[in-house]
Amino acid sequence: MLAGRYNMVCDQGSTFERSIELQDSDGTAYNLTGYTARMHVRREIETSSTIIELTTANSRIVIYPVTGIIELKLTPGETAGLTRSGYYDLEIQQTSTGKVFKVLRGEFRLEKEVTR
Repeated sequence: MLAGRYNMVCDQGSTFERSIELQDSDGTAYNLTGYTARMHVRREIETSSTIIELTTANSRIVIYPVTGIIELKLTPGETAGLTRSGYYDLEIQQTSTGKVFKVLRGEFRLEKEVTR
């Protein structure tokens, strides 16, 4: 599976939601039964610290296995705490085999909040 490229924009202080639908080469929804997901946002790709982490474990990522949909979710409070833009990648892991696949990568641009 090759990772797609998508640059995300996040409005500081607002609800952030993105839905990603994974499909096979024939357009069929990719079955995500038994998968977890994780996404790190870092100021620079080489930086060891994260700006924010989204995972299925912390409920910032929700997987709908049969439809192949991965939802990314941040609350207004979580986005209000963000202070800078960065880079991200989104990975899924098959829990039974431990195999990891990067599905998406790109820039994570933060648009600063004016109305507080």
